[in-house]
Amino acid sequence: MESRHVDWLTFLTQWSGEWADAHRHIEELSPDDIAARRGRWLGADPATEADIVAMEGRLGCAMPPSYREFLRVSDGWRHAGRLVWKLAGTREAHWHDDVMGLGEDFDEYWAEEDNPEEVRAQVGLWSRALQLDVESDMTFVLLDPQDVGPDGEWAVRVWASWRADGDPERYPSFAAFMIAMHQEFHRHAPGRDREDGPAFVNGTTLAQDAAVARARTAALRGRHEEAAALLAEARKYGRPYAHELLEQITQLEGSRGYGVLPPYPDNPRFLSEQLPLRAVDLLNSGRPEEDWHYSDPKVFPDTAGAAADIQRAVREGTHRYQPGGAFGEAVHEAREQARWGDTDAAWQILRAAIPSWEPLGPGHIAPMGLLADPLLAPVLTLERRLEILRTPRGGESGPVPAPAGDRNPDGLSWLARPGALRPWQTSVSDYRMVLVEGVAPDELPALLGSEPGTVLSPPLRQWDVTRHHRSGQRVFSTYEDKPLLSVGRAGPAWSFALEQDPSARFDTERFVSPAPTASVGGGRAIVIWHEWRHDTPLFHVSAAEGGTLRYAFTVSAGTLKATIGDVPAELASSALGFDAPDVTGQAEAAARALDAITRIHGVTVPRLALTEGRLHTFESLSWTRPPGPGETYTTSSIS
Repeated sequence: MESRHVDWLTFLTQWSGEWADAHRHIEELSPDDIAARRGRWLGADPATEADIVAMEGRLGCAMPPSYREFLRVSDGWRHAGRLVWKLAGTREAHWHDDVMGLGEDFDEYWAEEDNPEEVRAQVGLWSRALQLDVESDMTFVLLDPQDVGPDGEWAVRVWASWRADGDPERYPSFAAFMIAMHQEFHRHAPGRDREDGPAFVNGTTLAQDAAVARARTAALRGRHEEAAALLAEARKYGRPYAHELLEQITQLEGSRGYGVLPPYPDNPRFLSEQLPLRAVDLLNSGRPEEDWHYSDPKVFPDTAGAAADIQRAVREGTHRYQPGGAFGEAVHEAREQARWGDTDAAWQILRAAIPSWEPLGPGHIAPMGLLADPLLAPVLTLERRLEILRTPRGGESGPVPAPAGDRNPDGLSWLARPGALRPWQTSVSDYRMVLVEGVAPDELPALLGSEPGTVLSPPLRQWDVTRHHRSGQRVFSTYEDKPLLSVGRAGPAWSFALEQDPSARFDTERFVSPAPTASVGGGRAIVIWHEWRHDTPLFHVSAAEGGTLRYAFTVSAGTLKATIGDVPAELASSALGFDAPDVTGQAEAAARALDAITRIHGVTVPRLALTEGRLHTFESLSWTRPPGPGETYTTSSIS
């Protein structure tokens, strides 16, 4: 219902009848409420024009249009929502006298200069407002004569002393306030949840439930904006599934504006989707694990054990979304691609399978469990989540949306661009990596592991890598340089192992390229070390084949420092422009070098997986030779 076009007689008659039906089995009612139930009318007699004119004369101003029209139908009202038991008519409305002394404290807070204009506009509310509440639960209903819209309507401010947020809630007009209170009545009416009496069914509930059904069908056909509008209205009336379905849309849209309802064990999505998503929220919030009351057997005796397992798996990054059917098979296949860094391929698999996805009951319109899967959640960029919403699924049909583009640029040169591995930074990122031909990513630890039997970690976020591998490290040596490498596929027949922001600096005298060791199986291996965060930009490449170093070169501050073997012409320092006089030119030269390596070998590394995803990791052998005779080094320990 639009507040600008309220048929007050129809609206108030409908509200009164619904209230009477909802309370027909309630025995503990006041005499006035019994009379209202019997007469099916919560209001009073209409106010005459003379009554309204007398009121305006008493108050010294004309009343806003919708309040005036309301009075012409009912000179007051009972049960305006849950908290206001009687609303003023022409005789009871009066200027608020601030008996609670709220004005001083509120005005001081509202008047602060850094507050937005709409907050500062409330200054003086307690001394100027027209009070409409006559009987209430510590709740003020105030018409603000200084907050006037272009239609002449005064805003209504509602304040309750027990509300945690403090500021009054604003409605643009008296009509908007009354519509909201009718909706509040619906959300809390006796019998609405079949607990206090017969089911609460009337024309309003039937119309809103039909709207929820239409919204669900629209959502499954890919029309999520249309569905969201219907659900937002039905949610105001507390209709079943409205909040739950709207929550799924807003989460995929990247918003949490409607809040998240607590999971319930009788929901078919409880274990597969709701609890994992709540566990992710808990993990990201930094709150203590004790807040996870879903694993308390006293509260959830049937599901506490499963909830504890879910929490642990989410915390460890091992949780897996496992839907059934053809979509479940696609999820498994996509995860295998994502865990080796090929997030674009993972998305292409998921995209093709979305039409085969099936909901788990009437409160389900999208595969929300993907957002809790540690490998697949990073794959779902905002554009891809919107594509899920726009794709027909669950047995419905409709137009297919234009596909969201790939996120991984081809090749390697993106690594030399500002913010490459740290999107929030404007500088070029430091990294070092090994590219190995003819070896799968899970075979790299056997070639380059720091110790015999080195194995890959579970897929880790970048900030968890050091904590996982060296949580108890207390001794550090300047001669020990064992990179923590994230691994994945680097194109057809190639794998990569890369470390972001190496803790060690490149040292020409001490550096030992791992390329020969990585290529002992007979294929080729390329090592790239790009250092930019220090005062002297450095770019190193070394290549080996069959265990033998073929060539290597190092450029420092635009100067070629060392060359070994026959460097391909495409990588000649002068041809690439490393002798540029400024750091910008040297960065462009590094990008050209990476483009050349891409052309020669057909290699690539995935940006999305390295910047936002999770990859398997391992500790490499040292890239620094042991100290020679007479050389000194430092070892430090933390006690």
